[in-house]
Amino acid sequence: MTTPYWIAGRPAHGSEVLEVRSPHDGSLAGRTTSATPDDVETAVAEAARVRREFAATPAHVRSAALDTVSRRLAERAEEVAALITAESGKPLKWARLEVARAVSTFRWGAEEARRWSGTLQRLDTDPAATGRMALVRRVPRGPVLGIAPFNFPLNLVAHKVAPAIAVGAPIVLKPAPATPLTALLLGELLAETELPSGSWSVLPVPNEVAAGLVRDPRLPVVSFTGSVPVGWSIRESAPRKHVTLELGGNAAAVVGPDQDDEKSLSWAASRIATFAMYQAGQSCISVQRVFAHRAVAEALTTRVVEAVQRLATGDPTDPATDVGPLIDEAAARRVESWVDEAVAAGARVLTGGVREGATYAPTVLTDVPPTAKLSCEEVFGPVVVIDAVDSLDEAFDRVNDSRFGLQAGVFTRDLQVAFRAAQVLDVGGVVVGDVPSFRADQMPYGGVKDSGTGREGVHAAMEDLTEERVLVLTGIDV
Repeated sequence: MTTPYWIAGRPAHGSEVLEVRSPHDGSLAGRTTSATPDDVETAVAEAARVRREFAATPAHVRSAALDTVSRRLAERAEEVAALITAESGKPLKWARLEVARAVSTFRWGAEEARRWSGTLQRLDTDPAATGRMALVRRVPRGPVLGIAPFNFPLNLVAHKVAPAIAVGAPIVLKPAPATPLTALLLGELLAETELPSGSWSVLPVPNEVAAGLVRDPRLPVVSFTGSVPVGWSIRESAPRKHVTLELGGNAAAVVGPDQDDEKSLSWAASRIATFAMYQAGQSCISVQRVFAHRAVAEALTTRVVEAVQRLATGDPTDPATDVGPLIDEAAARRVESWVDEAVAAGARVLTGGVREGATYAPTVLTDVPPTAKLSCEEVFGPVVVIDAVDSLDEAFDRVNDSRFGLQAGVFTRDLQVAFRAAQVLDVGGVVVGDVPSFRADQMPYGGVKDSGTGREGVHAAMEDLTEERVLVLTGIDV
């Protein structure tokens, strides 16, 4: 069976067949086709045509549609999780969690659509404005081009689609070429709703076609999640558009000297080991760098290594598997070359450091030079670097010594340290008592520096997709 793509809410097929294969063993996950140029044009034209109609859609209609998608995802959860695993190689346990998060993301979208409203502002604060009042509302900037990555083929698609529908902005979605099938299945669920024709499309197209969509003036908003070079090139190629970018980072965790008891050390080690390696490290906020106070560094490192060695690797369809393959062998070879480079420069591998096909063994290193790619670039693989530091000031400086700034984790029980971290760390979010990999789908999520601009999280994204419009009423008894 060839899965259709979706043009203005209708299923369609092209002539160029796309086979999607598992990164684990090359087995066929499914087939679809590349959207034809005519269908791409139809999707964009219909989004532009319906923009005012969709913006005027009653809140209950948009909310009901998002509720339907949330409910249907929950009902088909096992099927969707299996598809995520098949096309991305993500272990089933994490695929199930991703489905649960997407269910929540669409539910949040439904709730926010009901709450989305304006504010009244009295203007009679000056004599000249007596009898005047302002109604301030946020209205859609226009149709959205959503470009999603491969690492969360459902939930990061949800973070494009749910906020757009919630505010009444038509969306043209381009899923990642490696993982289009989950987004197309989501199209099936959207087709079960009563959203206006043209309010959404799902287009599997090559990246060169996406470049044309980025430049198309009928899509005034671009929401992109993916690599740094591509993200900034989008911004540069569309300077008059509203562009939001979530570009990843090399997330750091700081472990303070007050984490010297067994319970605290075990918790920090377990969380670092798990979230450095989950998704095979293919997460924007995967733990890549750890700065542990010298008072706890040796004990922490021992426990992290032990915890990493306990992680089950192998067949991602096995519910017991913790770490599966990277998205393809080229990605695994790149990770291998970065580790080899660090070792040649004096780093020590404490566990892992072995590649087999698209799988790279969960790896812990120490003594990695600060100029090595593992220290200063985003590895996007199952690798973590642990360094000892002599003070929290040094730890915070090391966190900031990066061109990225997405999220950071700080393990401490000291409230003063927690607030100081939030003040001095140049990141979009600080997580106290846990790894930087924590994310709740309703909270604002995004970074600074090369980690991007704008925020995800349903309500925050709704604000990004809209702009204020003021209605001034005259002759009002305030």
